[in-house]
Amino acid sequence: MPSTTTQVEIFGEVYSVRGSDENGYLQELASLVDRKMREVAGQVKGDTARIAILAALNLADELFQIQNRQEGERVEIREKVAALTEELTHALEG
Repeated sequence: MPSTTTQVEIFGEVYSVRGSDENGYLQELASLVDRKMREVAGQVKGDTARIAILAALNLADELFQIQNRQEGERVEIREKVAALTEELTHALEG
């Protein structure tokens, strides 16, 4: 996939970002970061760097929560598969 330079706006600043911007993906990412920074700026006072760090921590927290939830679901699925496999084995042997 070819790499292109895309202009994105985050928290009032325009940045040139190089990458694959298939279907506006980079714009969507920038929009998410912008929303998070504005959300944080509405709750705390501070310079742009502080707001960016707090927004990054919020995004990291959301990511970890999703990863933990998915891992829990994977464990649950593995347990169900093991139980079904055992039932099938007993049914076929019985």
